[in-house]
Amino acid sequence: MTVTPASPPTSRVFPDGFVWGAATASFQIEGASTEDGRGPSIWDTLCATPGAILDGSDGSVACDHYHRWESDLDLLASLGLTAYRFSIAWPRVMPTGRREINDDGLDFYDRLVDGMLERGITPYATLYHWDLPQALEDVGGWRNRDTAYRFADYAAITQFRLGDRVQHWATLNEPWCSAFLGHASGEHAPGHTDPAEAVIASHHLLLGHGLAAQALRGGRRPAQVGIVVNLYDVTTATDSPADRDAARRLDGQQNRWFLDPVLKGTYPADVVADFAPYTDMSFVRDGDLDTISTRLDWLGVNYYSSFHVRGLEAPAAPTPGARPTPWIGTEGVEFVNRGRKKTHMGWEIVPEGLTKTLTRLAKEYDVPPVFVTENGSAWQDEVVDGEVHDPERAEYLDLHLAAIADAIADGVDVRGYFAWSLLDNFEWAWGYERRFGYVRVDYATQERTVKDSGRHYAAIATANALP
Repeated sequence: MTVTPASPPTSRVFPDGFVWGAATASFQIEGASTEDGRGPSIWDTLCATPGAILDGSDGSVACDHYHRWESDLDLLASLGLTAYRFSIAWPRVMPTGRREINDDGLDFYDRLVDGMLERGITPYATLYHWDLPQALEDVGGWRNRDTAYRFADYAAITQFRLGDRVQHWATLNEPWCSAFLGHASGEHAPGHTDPAEAVIASHHLLLGHGLAAQALRGGRRPAQVGIVVNLYDVTTATDSPADRDAARRLDGQQNRWFLDPVLKGTYPADVVADFAPYTDMSFVRDGDLDTISTRLDWLGVNYYSSFHVRGLEAPAAPTPGARPTPWIGTEGVEFVNRGRKKTHMGWEIVPEGLTKTLTRLAKEYDVPPVFVTENGSAWQDEVVDGEVHDPERAEYLDLHLAAIADAIADGVDVRGYFAWSLLDNFEWAWGYERRFGYVRVDYATQERTVKDSGRHYAAIATANALP
């Protein structure tokens, strides 16, 4: 299949060698959840919990990518994209997360990687995009320090098999989500609501990152190692002390709690103090932060929106039965609506926040080259005469690529962009009710349709420039 670009871009040229790609995640697209020896993951378990997923769905079929990977890679290539950020399912490679290696699972990723290379697509592999083997969760999951060591084993095994062809590796995707959405608010797997668990899990996730980075570098083949974090620009409604402290607390947990240990080898003292009522940090052992701050070759930034906040001196009482917030000890933080246009997720569109996020990284950290590893928007797409006209998604893309261009002009070393997502997919707790894809998926028939925004993105990638 050949996709005809929508229009030839003519300005805002990106640097030579800028990487244009798309991203997906294993649980969101693969399906085949019980085939060829794959073990259950924590997301299979959460999906079986009544009320956990908005539409009551699961990932057992998803986009059936496990069987349709060849045509999906053809679509990727037809869009003129030369890089694919995909994730490897830990329970497909190691069904119980330890000891047993499933060759059939590794065979699938062998075929997938070979298929990319045959089409001139560079693989960017993510080792953990949230699908922890359920057997590891049964013995404590990321609350258990041992999981970090099992993750390093998995990294070494996977690189031993694929590292002759895959050079770009991300250890974790968005550890904030795994820790805080998974253990504080309960929105994500494993669905717990204990603040202390969230902090402990966050540390063990970062320890697992450092150990996996060392394992990847200790393999027989060269590896470019990174981690992917989801960052937000946080602004205040006013300059009042209460508003500034609200922003500090939110920025601390969302951004600095992960950036500081990875890039500076320390946890931010103010956030440690914020967490003191919940945990004493005794789970941090000597040498952990040295491991966590193992040198990175690149940093992945996922960006969708920003936060605008106000601090309340007298926080409102929680609504009975309401789900807890994922941010610990932030009951006095109010999220303020700025009147911006919102996506179907209810997220305000704030492209300048991406510029600020990227320039902040360059100013405050000794940051390696950066890739924007996820950025995208969900809209209520409709099929009209076999076409999907989605100008909002194309506009969102243009605005955020312009924001990246501004950051590059300010001297930030941004090396590439991965659109979220190649395909409509299982959107975690939202099920199939939210569509982020540049290619529409009819979940009943598995038919793929390139949206107008997909053609628009193809034009940008082909010209290496914005229209």
